[in-house]
Amino acid sequence: MPHDLPKAYDPGAIEPRWADYWVLEKLFHVETPPADSPTPTFTLTLPPPNVTGNLHMGHMLEHTEIDILIRWKRMQGIPTLWLPGTDHAGIATQLMVERQLASEGINRRDMTPASFSGR
Repeated sequence: MPHDLPKAYDPGAIEPRWADYWVLEKLFHVETPPADSPTPTFTLTLPPPNVTGNLHMGHMLEHTEIDILIRWKRMQGIPTLWLPGTDHAGIATQLMVERQLASEGINRRDMTPASFSGR
């Protein structure tokens, strides 16, 4: 039975169904142990994508290693948290922001915190 696949992936046509299924099946649900629990926990942080948007083999390696460690700890019955979005590239982010400001004729040193946050 032949299946015609679209030439491009349309996440809007696929992702909502699977996201609902994951929530319904509680696939990401982990009970938080009480603060006084002797149960060990395991947490890893997942950095956000680089501000440059350039991915390389190091990203694949890092994400694979983190995925393996989290799954291994979960299989051991240890409550785990894989926390996305912690900043690991502050210098690269600052450089990109400063370039954007410079393209607008603005020097970050001339800005106040209020004027920067209002952008």
